[in-house]
Amino acid sequence: MANPPLLAVPNTPPLPVLSSLVSLLSALPAQWTCPKLFCSLDFNGEHHNSHAFLNSCSLYICLALEQFHDKQKRILWALTFFKGGHAAKWSKNMFHQEVDTGVFPIQTWRDFEQQFWLHFFPANVEVDAINALEKTSYHQGNWTVDDYLNSF
Repeated sequence: MANPPLLAVPNTPPLPVLSSLVSLLSALPAQWTCPKLFCSLDFNGEHHNSHAFLNSCSLYICLALEQFHDKQKRILWALTFFKGGHAAKWSKNMFHQEVDTGVFPIQTWRDFEQQFWLHFFPANVEVDAINALEKTSYHQGNWTVDDYLNSF
């Protein structure tokens, strides 16, 4: 089986296109309803939560595709979870730009993902890990090995 095509976002790992999931979901019966969210997607801009947040949003949009035909609705829905820290400031800035220019600065989900990568993912994960290891303050303490490794 051939690998799915990849979305190319500058300076980011490639993301597989979810076309197989979309075609599978489009074949579901009309009475099928989207599952409700059981966890909070609230996002404050912390780098260690960025990947999980973006994945959760993308997967939910695929599951509820009939609710997200309008591309702008996807972006606005995701921004409702930007409730604290750098994420709230960034979201507020998007709306200020819309007031100033009359146009919302992000027009497509792909643009949203690119801007999200630029603002909320560490620029260089490897360098950040090396810097953390070189500090004299790093140690496992009472953490489990899994929790300790996940902190990098």
